[in-house]
Amino acid sequence: MPRAPGGESSSPAQTSSVAVSWDQILRQPAAWYGGAEALRVAENVLLYQRAAGGWPKNINMAAPMTAADRAKVTDERAQNDATIDNTSTTTQIRFLALVLRGTADARFKDAALKGIDFLLAAQYANGGWPQYFPLRDDYSRRITFNDDAMVNVMTLLRETSQGQTPFEFVDASRRGRAAQSVSRGVDVMLRTQIRVNGVLTGWCQQHDERNFQPVKARAYEHPSIASKETASIARFLMGIERPSPEIVSAVDGAVAWLRAAQISGVRTERRPDGSNPGGDVVAVQDSAAPPIWARFYEIGTNRPMFSGRDGVIKYSLSEIEIERRAGYSWYGDYAARLLRDDYPKWKK
Repeated sequence: MPRAPGGESSSPAQTSSVAVSWDQILRQPAAWYGGAEALRVAENVLLYQRAAGGWPKNINMAAPMTAADRAKVTDERAQNDATIDNTSTTTQIRFLALVLRGTADARFKDAALKGIDFLLAAQYANGGWPQYFPLRDDYSRRITFNDDAMVNVMTLLRETSQGQTPFEFVDASRRGRAAQSVSRGVDVMLRTQIRVNGVLTGWCQQHDERNFQPVKARAYEHPSIASKETASIARFLMGIERPSPEIVSAVDGAVAWLRAAQISGVRTERRPDGSNPGGDVVAVQDSAAPPIWARFYEIGTNRPMFSGRDGVIKYSLSEIEIERRAGYSWYGDYAARLLRDDYPKWKK
């Protein structure tokens, strides 16, 4: 579950006028969201909202805007680049909901509701979500678990359906639709879970929106079992009250697979390298290293997989080009907290 924002107590160093970066926009004290700086950013967020109701990604919406900037963004309102990728749209909805609590400005309510309507409209009838809506004619049409895209959406809609803070303003009709949407999303999570020799394992970053099979996205993102996304989906399913036997089996299967996929005695190290601005990342043997997981595992063999922009599958990080070695998250402690804390607590 994402961290509940806006609930910290204020401090002298954090006032309503303090400028913040976009990546910290949901981590401010509650009082900040009623202040001048939050209102300035909220005006930007309103401006960036696309006609479809969602927002584009990878934009610093907290940055000051000139008159020329505002005119340009206004002209781009009809662009079809609204997305749930990289926490976009869910972040903007959450932010506007927090500012609404601090200001009671109806414009923020209307924009947040339009964003929620976008999420509901973007969902496939089978329960999955594509990256972009309206749809594009590329891999972004696939059911997208990558980087927690669907989990972020479903978490927001679950909180909305339950009237949790800061979504108390959402009407009963939308709450009901959000609950139905989450139910369909859970169903597609169960339907897409990968079985190997009849045994439930994890999930791919993307699944085909028609037959639910694991599919490729970018050249270096192959059909595979993805540890990061598997841990996130399992954690979301664990948050369901009174889980069905199917949900319990899905979580148990995912956790068993994550335990089997755990890598011990290896850590990653970033090193300077003059040939690449981002340096290099290498896997180093270290008997004292805590457990980690590869991002991708080959379906059937459970071998860690790596790939460069040429799309050729390799089985060692050192075999792909330096730009991809250093520019993608190939290893991480993705399931450490799930296995250590969350799952044992859930099973009690």
